[in-house]
Amino acid sequence: MSANAVLNGIGSVYKSKYAEELKATAKAIATRGKGILAADESNATIGKRFEKIGLENNETNRRDYRELLFRSAGWGNYCSGVILFDETIRQKAADGTPFVDLIKQAGVIIGIKLDKGTAPILGTNGETATTGLDGLAARCVEYYNLGARFAKWRAVLKIGAGEPSDISIIENAHGLARYASICQENGLVPIIEPEILMDGEHSIETCCYATQRVWEVVIKTLHDHRIMFEGILLKPNMVTQGTEYKDKPTPQQIAHYTVLALQRTIPPAIPGIMFLSGGQSEEEASVNLNAINALDAVKPWTLSFSYGRALQNSAIKTWKGDKNNVAAAQAAFLARAKANSEAQLGKHPSHSSGASDEKLFVANYKY
Repeated sequence: MSANAVLNGIGSVYKSKYAEELKATAKAIATRGKGILAADESNATIGKRFEKIGLENNETNRRDYRELLFRSAGWGNYCSGVILFDETIRQKAADGTPFVDLIKQAGVIIGIKLDKGTAPILGTNGETATTGLDGLAARCVEYYNLGARFAKWRAVLKIGAGEPSDISIIENAHGLARYASICQENGLVPIIEPEILMDGEHSIETCCYATQRVWEVVIKTLHDHRIMFEGILLKPNMVTQGTEYKDKPTPQQIAHYTVLALQRTIPPAIPGIMFLSGGQSEEEASVNLNAINALDAVKPWTLSFSYGRALQNSAIKTWKGDKNNVAAAQAAFLARAKANSEAQLGKHPSHSSGASDEKLFVANYKY
């Protein structure tokens, strides 16, 4: 049997008209020195952030805030991709320019949030599985036609007594693999996001063990579903302690355990590992990402960021819904984007000017 025949037998995606495009898109998003802006907050979630600045949660204010981000001069120098919510990918700027066009003009690749949130797994202690597989293929086709080239699907797991349970890990891994298969068949690079929440009293060693357990099953399930690894990205948690644990690890310890778990489980064929911030402060997210990239270890992937709160917190607080603050808010956003670009290269200073140490953790966080 020829090599091509072997590859073609691995799965239909290798014969798909999208195979080369998927690989090119994933590689472009994983460009060194760049990462992803996660601007896919649901209307309810963005409303909670508006509430903190005393702003009404309506379509106009949501549009104005996202336009502020997408018109920030040069943000494409630091961000290779942006994840959007369904409303956002369809919106137009105040002058009638589609957001999709603004983003493309910045040289940024468009992504879309595809999951429909979580539902309880009966028989567990509040563990969840992600919903949204019904009708997913049709939604992928629609979003591709709207301009999206990658997607995001968040699986949520937690650490506790006997947790994450086998049933939770298996169920979430299966959901991620089914989503990934449907995305690749329809031209979207799937971001695989198995997020292990920071909630809890666990040590960093416990988090490393749980993280490795989850990643092992996820990767095995992706193999079982014939996923093309060159055409996906991983969006995992960093390995750190629980929010209620008594001792705080150093950035170097977080880097050590995170890279160790990656080395033991993640194939080098995956071009990019785009970490979520998971409730870290803006400064913590940058410093820890820098430590991961500065670590002297074998790291065959681009290790970068896919941050929401850790890129936007200062910007939204500076903006406050006031058009007179737009330039200052854009400067705050660009400062965080630049800092994380430097962190991806292992060149971030120990403390960046204007960075916030405000804790962004939200218990049992939902988008």
